[in-house]
Amino acid sequence: MLEHYFRYPRVLRRLRGGGLGDELDHISAYLFENGYRRASAKVYLSRLGRFSGHVSWEAREKPITQAVIDSFVGEHRTEAARVSARTAISLARRIVPERFQLRGPVVEPHQTLLARYSDYLLEVCGLEAKTREGQMLVARRLLAWWDQNHGGELLSTMTGAHVLALVQHFMSMSAKDATRAANGSYARRFLRFLRWADLNDQDLARFVPRTPCYRLAHLPRQVAWKEVRRAIDAIDPNTPRGSRDRAILLLLATTGIRNKELRSLTFEDIRWRDAQVLIRRTKGKRDRTVPLMQEAGKALADYVLRARPDCPSRRIFLLHLPPVRPIDDSSVLSRIVRSALQRAGVALDGPAGAHLIRHSLATRLVSQRPPINEIADLLGHRSIDTTAIYVKVAVPQLAEVALPFPGDA
Repeated sequence: MLEHYFRYPRVLRRLRGGGLGDELDHISAYLFENGYRRASAKVYLSRLGRFSGHVSWEAREKPITQAVIDSFVGEHRTEAARVSARTAISLARRIVPERFQLRGPVVEPHQTLLARYSDYLLEVCGLEAKTREGQMLVARRLLAWWDQNHGGELLSTMTGAHVLALVQHFMSMSAKDATRAANGSYARRFLRFLRWADLNDQDLARFVPRTPCYRLAHLPRQVAWKEVRRAIDAIDPNTPRGSRDRAILLLLATTGIRNKELRSLTFEDIRWRDAQVLIRRTKGKRDRTVPLMQEAGKALADYVLRARPDCPSRRIFLLHLPPVRPIDDSSVLSRIVRSALQRAGVALDGPAGAHLIRHSLATRLVSQRPPINEIADLLGHRSIDTTAIYVKVAVPQLAEVALPFPGDA
């Protein structure tokens, strides 16, 4: 595969004659298949060719150690050259990890216990991966606190007094009631697991106090609908990335789809003839369909037919920087939304992501006064009580049903 980037036999012999050997062919094939530009791929391969020459021929069958990498990087005189060398080697480590042996496996404290707890969250509680991450984080913090304050003691010796001290420590680290409530809930679940797994015979969860957290105490964050419209119109659809971002913003603004639901969309989920989008495995663990509006459908078709990079994945929205692959990180969509709003001059006073557009859509729908169950169906709420939070921002409707102030003439 190196012949795709280099044609001179002497250069090819030099590249293949170093300590990396045939791995450079695997790396060049990876760069080609994942959409790296030709010029960028040649730069990477040239740097790795020099690194391959630094690795002795006798060591080509042995794992490359950190000492070898540090020696090669140290030969570069400028910081920019050293950064370039590390970047190229990091790429090689990602593509052919079997050639590198940098550090031994990291053994996590309580690894076996945490593995059992993860299985418990999945198989007994039925929690999704994203939810399990937060639960596992609190479990690690709880165990770290126990090791720091009661190192050497078994978890079976934990008592209610220990739990109260732990809760006091956790609450001092949290600034918001919602965070305190979540940490308390996660701690209770882990303590129930200890009893379930026969690691402690007490009901320690009852010692974790509940933090009052009133769902309807605050207004949902939103932006005015005209600002959402301005952000969509400010995106240039004539570039591949602009075409993608415009399709994303329009789907968010017209369907109220969640971040993960949007990232999970595949070609099979778009029902073009019926003008519908099938959203699978939603937060409520059920499928639902939402209407595909004409403008959103046109933008989506334009992206798929003209701007989407070649990729074997059936998921629709991709990262356009190599390696081309589906968008897996929720922060990518959040950055797209935030950048679009900032480009349109929208003032933001907090985090901006897919959920901000979802809140804005829900608020707009409430102001149009359709039946609230229709809004709940569109947003995928299992209970109308969840949708009721948006009624608070419908000030004109609330004013119509407000009772006169006592004593008002």
